[in-house]
Amino acid sequence: LFLRAKTAGAQVRVIHNASIMGGIASCGLQLYNFGKAVSLCFWTEHWKPNSWYDRLAQNRSIGAHTLLLLDIKVKERSEENMMRGRNIFEPPRYMTCAQAAQQLLTVAEDKAKEEGNGGGVACYGPETEVVAMARMGSETQRIVFAKLSEVAKLDMGAPLHCMVMPGEMHEMEKEFLAQF
Repeated sequence: LFLRAKTAGAQVRVIHNASIMGGIASCGLQLYNFGKAVSLCFWTEHWKPNSWYDRLAQNRSIGAHTLLLLDIKVKERSEENMMRGRNIFEPPRYMTCAQAAQQLLTVAEDKAKEEGNGGGVACYGPETEVVAMARMGSETQRIVFAKLSEVAKLDMGAPLHCMVMPGEMHEMEKEFLAQF
């Protein structure tokens, strides 16, 4: 419908409800082709979780799209402040698409090095195309369809950000994403 209206010269504006689960429809991927969503956490010097990788690999193995929810740190205390019982909060932080892409690339590199991983092959890599999204549903929303290695260097502007790693795509999904 969106593509037909655009071809006919009509202006179209999509207004979503308050959830990113519906807001991601603006990228043109069919919502019923999404698998389980994954959450990426901010890494620390000594804590670099990658437990989401198995779910992402599972979605990719069945051709499903994956929504990557990016970490939000609001009203968080440092480890030191928690240990000392101080209610001193860190400034808010919001993970960017670039930070998420860098983490994804690091984990893919690590998985490719692991023995017993299908000959050292990760389920995605630097050339994998992803959809980077920012401020969905707002007047300043931004959508970019690019290689993971390109998104790792991309400034999407102010938060909130999320990403989608597409699975198998229908021709119309590919056509829609081409505009971004």
